[in-house]
Amino acid sequence: MTGVTPAPVVPPFGLLLDVDGPVASPVTRTVSAPGLLDSLLELLAAGVPVVFNTGRSDHFLRQNVVAPLLAAGLPAASRLHAVCEKGAVHFSITADGAGPLHVDADLAVPPAAVEALESMARRDFADTMFVDPGKHAMVSIEQRLEVPSADYLAAQERFDAAAVEIMAGLGMGVERRGERRPDAAGRVGWRVDPTIISTDVESVLLGKDRGAETALRLLAADGPLPAAWRTAGDSRTDYAMADWLHAQGYAVAHVDVRPADGVPDTPYPVLASWNSVHDEAGAAWLARLAAVVRGEAADDAGFDEHLVA
Repeated sequence: MTGVTPAPVVPPFGLLLDVDGPVASPVTRTVSAPGLLDSLLELLAAGVPVVFNTGRSDHFLRQNVVAPLLAAGLPAASRLHAVCEKGAVHFSITADGAGPLHVDADLAVPPAAVEALESMARRDFADTMFVDPGKHAMVSIEQRLEVPSADYLAAQERFDAAAVEIMAGLGMGVERRGERRPDAAGRVGWRVDPTIISTDVESVLLGKDRGAETALRLLAADGPLPAAWRTAGDSRTDYAMADWLHAQGYAVAHVDVRPADGVPDTPYPVLASWNSVHDEAGAAWLARLAAVVRGEAADDAGFDEHLVA
């Protein structure tokens, strides 16, 4: 029948990707694993929707991830979005470049706390860490590239403890690794959240689950949503993406590229990489997914080394 528009093709699966670890090296902070960008581009060309769900700033994403993808030739039909600062910031990416930035200012750390935390970092911790100037809603303090991990982590412990004291002194309810310091009304609205290379100070309403919710809202506006999903990350907090998708009734498996933190019990499969780590594991897994799309592999269950079910 002429004049009938065919129904949009439902993708076989979608991807929600943390950036530091699965995509960008936490050592160099760049996308450098061989073949990783090629696999991502192949998956996008095949119609697989991809969302970067990260605590990173939009500036970091644009410079270190989006720019290399655009330079390599982003397919015109790509469904690609970036959710930054754990759900507070987002933008979309087409072959023409990055689109307008959207910021949820209601979730931003108050200016007095931003000034106090960043001033402390610059004054007392400049030898081991630096302030990320690109954040709109969070305060992020990051390890200097030339500083050994052990030295940074020792300094980070002191910075985090001092950050809690600063925020409590400003009357802000704050939590850190299970320690809760409620405000005068008994509320805790803020979190000091350390990773292996940074500390984020953020609203407790932010997280990878909020990022996942934003990601699906963005994708629903540009095409059909797949019923199956893969999420990927390098820390326990990244499991929140898969937790949220599972709770919404989607079929999901989570890829843990740094299972040294321990693999939790989950109601969905976990694909854990034991012989490689971070972006090397991410590259191996994305290559396996590209082979699945090409029909050269049945699934990604044994993508690299080991399946935890």
